[in-house]
Order: sequence, then C-alpha cells, then structure tokens
Amino acid sequence: MDNNLNKFQDGSNGNTQENFVRIESFIQRRLLEEKARLEKELGIEEKPAHHFHKPIERPFTSSQRPYTTVLYGGLTWKHEHLVHGALEGLGYKVEYIPTADKAAFQLGKEYGNNGQCNPTYFTVGNLVQYLQKLESKGISKKEIIDKYIFVTAGACGPCRFGMYEAEYRLALRNSGFDGFRVILFQQSGGLNQADEGAGLEMNMDFFFGMLNGMNMGDLISDVVYQIRPYEVNKGETDRVLAESMDYLHEILRKHKPFKVEGKIGEFLKKFPKVAYSTEYIGKFLTQIYGDEYTAALKEVGDRFNSIEVDRTRIKPIVKITGEFWAQTTEGDGNFNMFNFLEREGAQVLVEPIGTWIMYMIHQAKQAINDKKGLPKNGDHVPGWWRLDQALSKYKDHQKKIGMLTAAEVIFKREWNRMRESLGNLPHDLTDQYELQRLGHPFYNSRAGGGEGHLEVAKNIYYSNKDLAHMVLSLKPFGCMPSTQSDGAQSAVVNLYKDMIYIPIETSGEGDVNAHSRVQMAFGEAKVKAKNEFQDAVSKTGYTLEDIKNYVDANPELKQPFHHIPHYKGTIGVGASFVRHVGERMKNQRRHAA
Repeated sequence: MDNNLNKFQDGSNGNTQENFVRIESFIQRRLLEEKARLEKELGIEEKPAHHFHKPIERPFTSSQRPYTTVLYGGLTWKHEHLVHGALEGLGYKVEYIPTADKAAFQLGKEYGNNGQCNPTYFTVGNLVQYLQKLESKGISKKEIIDKYIFVTAGACGPCRFGMYEAEYRLALRNSGFDGFRVILFQQSGGLNQADEGAGLEMNMDFFFGMLNGMNMGDLISDVVYQIRPYEVNKGETDRVLAESMDYLHEILRKHKPFKVEGKIGEFLKKFPKVAYSTEYIGKFLTQIYGDEYTAALKEVGDRFNSIEVDRTRIKPIVKITGEFWAQTTEGDGNFNMFNFLEREGAQVLVEPIGTWIMYMIHQAKQAINDKKGLPKNGDHVPGWWRLDQALSKYKDHQKKIGMLTAAEVIFKREWNRMRESLGNLPHDLTDQYELQRLGHPFYNSRAGGGEGHLEVAKNIYYSNKDLAHMVLSLKPFGCMPSTQSDGAQSAVVNLYKDMIYIPIETSGEGDVNAHSRVQMAFGEAKVKAKNEFQDAVSKTGYTLEDIKNYVDANPELKQPFHHIPHYKGTIGVGASFVRHVGERMKNQRRHAA
C-alpha cells in the first residue's frame, strides 16, 4: 500500500490536490474489491434483479378472423355444442375441446407447476392434448400457433384460479407450443384484447348468442337429469338429447341478428347515432319478445314429452354443489360422479350456470351498496350543505344499482320464457337474496373467492325446503374457498340434524375411495327416500299395485311433462307422484258417487 502511495506522490508533479483525489479513488476501489471478495466468500454477493414482466400477447384481430379457429372448453358438452352454434352463426371459426380425461390431467401435471388444483391440470392438459392431436394430424406447430387461439375464463382472488393464465402459458411453452395465444375473459371485465379491430367483438349479438346458448344448455341438462332415472326404455332420453342438441345447434347457427336494412337502413346511415340506437333497440326487443328460440324449445319439449316414464320408482334426489368447475364437468374431473350416482339409483339435481351469473350480479350490487357514501379516487366527502354534490353521488349510485337490477330482471325473464317452453319442468333459478339470508349467519356473504356463501346456503336451502335427500359438494383437492366453506358446514349440519351432507375433494385419481364415501352417505339417503315413499303410499289409502293400474289406464301420467305438485315434507318425485295419483283417484271416486 505504501509503495502504491509513493508511486502516486512521485508522479504528482507537486500537485497536492490531484494526489489526494488519486489516493481517495484508489482506496475506494480497493474497498469495493475487498467487499466483493468477502461477499462472494460468504455467499451474500448482490445480483442484478430481473423482475417478472407479463408476456406481451400477440393480438387476435378482425383481419385474422377468417383463418383463425377459436378454441374453448371447460363446460358440459351440451353447453359447448350450443355455444358453438351461436358463435358459428356470427361468422367465427370455432371448435370446443372435448371433456377432459385422465390423460389430459397427466399432461397438465407433466408440463405445469406443482401444487395446482385438479381443474388447472385437467383444463391446461386438455388444451395441450388437443394441440398435440392437431399436430399428429399433420398440422405444423407454426400453423397451430398462428391459426388457433384459446379463450378461457380468468379471475383474481383467494384461490389458484387467478394462476390459470400463467399455467396455460407455462404448459404451452414446456410442450413446445410457445407463443400460442391465450385470450382471457376476466370475471370482472372483458376480453384482454385490443378494442380496435378486435378478433372477438364483444357486441350485443355476441352477448345474446352466449346467453341463449348457456340458458338452453342449463335447461335441457335439467330436463335430461329429471327424465333419465325414470325412463321405461333405457337409452331413449340420451337418444332424444342427441337429436335435440343438433336441432338447437342449427337454430342458433342459422339465426340472423336484427339489422336495419333496405331503404330505411340507407336513410339512417346519414345519421350514425340514430342508426346505432335504432339497431341497438331492435336487437334488444327481438331478444326479449322474439319467439324463434321458444318455438324451438317447444319442439324439443314435445320430443322429450314423448318418452315414457315410470315415476313410481324410488329415486333419492342428490343435489350437487361445490366449486364451479368440479360441480359442472361431466367426466373424469369429478370422478364421473353424475353417471355413478345414476347407476346407484339416484336422481341428480345439477347446478345451472345461470345461478353463478345471478350470483355475480348480486355480489356486484352488494359491493356498490356497501360503498354507498364512501369517497373514491381521493375525493373528499362533501359537507352536508353541498346538496348538489350529495345528489350527484346519489344519482350515480342509483344508476349503477338500476342497471344491475335490470340485468337481474332481464336474465331471469329470459330464463323463465325458455323454461315455460319446456313445460316448466326445469327448476326455477334459486333466489340469491334468499340464499344470502340463509348463508350469511354461517359464512359472511362479503367473503369472496370460489362460490362464496353459496355452498353453505344451498345446503340449507335444498335440505330445509324438502328439495333433496342428500347434498353432495364436489371441490378440487385443497381448494381454499371450499375448505373454508366445509368448516362452516360443520355448524350447519350440527343445527339441522336430519341433513345428509358430504363433501368430496376431487383429484386426478382416487375414484374408488370417492365413490365408496358417496355410497355410504347415499345409503342413508336411500333409506330416507324408501321410508318417505312407503309413507306416501299408505296415506293414499291404496296399494302400490292399485296406483300402477290407475297410471296404466291414464297414459298422460306417463308423460315427463305431467305436472306433479310439491307437497310439504315430501322430497322424492316418486312419493309426490303417488300422493298426486292418490288424490286423483279419490276425486274420481267422489265424482262417480
């Protein structure tokens, strides 16, 4: 060190200030070198930070629409087939991915992260599996990446659903499809694509097409699960279902959206705002007053009503609840639970997607009401004397609530119009305000994530209102919102002693264990339904043979759409049916006398 200092002094030419600067610079450099050496030796050296940046997605533009195929999936094949017809009718090239199987699950685990829930593995692996099959048909990876996109749901919140987009990208990259486009449909927004020249136009025609496809899928699914357990000729319901789905698909595909054309259209082009409003109102009125879809559903209803049923069978009703995907899918993702229950002798009461839509509207209204009067975006709360500002905030609040209330009313109206076309056989949508009232004491209705308070509320609703013998909750392994709900369910079951409730966590394996657990609970439901049926028969004053003979003599009682009243304290269709027939027999004898 001294020698180096002498070197500096010898070459200084007597400039003391310059010597000082050189010495100070030398000391600082040596200090940094020594610091770096010690940090490296101790393993604490600083490394440059490389922050994560979300990949920039190649946009899907309107110019790409003619040669780009839109892929989607994750619902039942019935919903997907009908949505396919609606989107194809709007000019899109679309294909839905088949129901995920265990092979898809294994692909999801192979190419994805550890610790994900099974809906992630099934849906992510299902996409990879579909793309691999395209490649096996001779389509190159480059063509697949350039000419296909995948549209899926996304969200944020206290569950792994918010990680789906990242998982899709990781699995696609690991499987060799890096750059494949995933378009995300956010629950709290729209599609993550540029508005200008967007490949998927989020206009009124798109919205109504999705709405009609989803509602028809819900209602037809409900009808099928009510008829199939009682069909006399095995397989007839599925045959009619397949024919009806193709028929409705064509109705949706051939539908022509309302458009102002001809001389009126040419004239209105001179007034763009008036033309837009006229077309907007025309589309809306056509949707809520048109009979194209209701007439088609009446045709489908006649086909289903021709199926002969025997409702003197004892069929315990099992209501399905749980996490959205696990309670909706009809495949390996929930251990094929619906087919298993029907083989065991159950009537399955499935959950419509419409309930989830109404729940989201309800939660949005609740959030707006909770924030009423609170400042936002740094605004200050106006003084009591500023009536103008208070009135403005009140009007803004009422406008938001009014729009959401209108959405509730319109959605339920459209649902009920289609439901009436199917002889009112499908169940009505469960009232969200009633569900909130029932569930909130056990599970705060402000808690978000998953199904929120719905799992608890539905358990109480369907058990306490004599609508189901047993409630089965299906959820992914380790699903946090559903796990929280299960904790609250212990208090519910303790309060309602006659309730039969069983939660099942699903994964890619474990079918035998899951089916065994369900069988044990279902055994109790069978006993409950059998005792109820025998009690109903005894109350009629007739034997079961007398009732069956009367049914044979009155063929309308063998039609699925024949209305059976709901009796308080009676759950099963068979028990309600024999009570109904018994009343008819007594009335007929009374009139004959």
